Amino acid sequence: MGILSSLFGKKKSVDFAELISQGAQIIDVRTPSEYSNGHLKSSKNIPLDRLAASVSKINKNKPVITCCASGMRSSSARGILLKAGFTEVYNGGPWTSLRSYAK
Repeated sequence: MGILSSLFGKKKSVDFAELISQGAQIIDVRTPSEYSNGHLKSSKNIPLDRLAASVSKINKNKPVITCCASGMRSSSARGILLKAGFTEVYNGGPWTSLRSYAK
């Protein structure tokens, strides 16, 4: 076990393809200009700085996958949604890593 995994625990593997096939919502938290330069067709753009005020636009009864450019903002977005009462939220990391799963 590596130093980082011993400090932070082993990361649980997530099957994003399965989540998406079951109707997970993909929330892209990049800026509108970043989003307009490329995004997943099935994603909804809610910039990170507006996410807390926009949680009512997201269905709490469906899984949520957050994404951004690198995975940092999507990690923050996951925390915001969990704090807002969402129970099934996954950090998808960079939106480009989800391209092969999302239609």
